[in-house]
Order: sequence, then C-alpha cells, then structure tokens
Amino acid sequence: MLIGEIAKLTGLSASRIRFYESQGLLSASRHSNGYRTYAADTLVALNVITSAQDAGFTLDEIRRLLPGDPAGPHHGDLVPALRAKLADIRAMEKRLARTRRRLETLIADIEERPEGLSCEENADRILRNFEATA
Repeated sequence: MLIGEIAKLTGLSASRIRFYESQGLLSASRHSNGYRTYAADTLVALNVITSAQDAGFTLDEIRRLLPGDPAGPHHGDLVPALRAKLADIRAMEKRLARTRRRLETLIADIEERPEGLSCEENADRILRNFEATA
C-alpha cells in the first residue's frame, strides 16, 4: 500500500506516517521512483501506535512494546509494562484531582469576595489563602 492509501484509511497525515517510520516504528519498502510501499499489517501497527499514544505511552515505550523489536520486551514483559503505565496514569489522576480541587477553591474564593473589599484587597486575601493551602 502507498502512503496516501494508508493516510486515507487511518485518517493520519502522510507526514505523521513518515515520522513514525523515521522513528523506527514502521518499515516501508522504497522503490526506484521514491515511493514507499507499506505492508498490510501497517494499518494494525498504526492503530497500536496511536492507541498507545492516546494511553500516554511515549514513542520509546511503544517502540519497545511493538512486536519485531529485538531490544523490546518478550511476551511476558508486556503485562508488567502495561501495569506500570496504568500506575503512572493513576498517579497522574491523583495529581489532576488535587489540582482540580485547588482551582475549585480558588474560584470559590474569588467569587465569594466579602462586601466592601476592593479587588486588590481580595486578590491579597486569595493569594494568602492559596499559599497557605499549597
């Protein structure tokens, strides 16, 4: 398949597909006219790559997990790698929840400005409260 066909079928740009190839995530055959030809399993590989990126995997992590990488993990290493990524996601969720709570508190502090307090005085009050909870 040519890169244009792959791009059309996946919705990815040709430049993104070429980027994945340059990163060693895909392989293509080069012809004398400069065209790249990709195997049919490239569609599956691109689905795995984009799904893994959506899940937070880096390109280096994806490269090690893809079949055919001699330096990558063996079948028994895949589940631990996925569990480690899941732990990373859980830790990120905790950090995001903490940040969300701080922002919600900040918004509530701003909206609950005491009567007669100037904007500047309210800003000072909010900053003191924000620093105290940080």
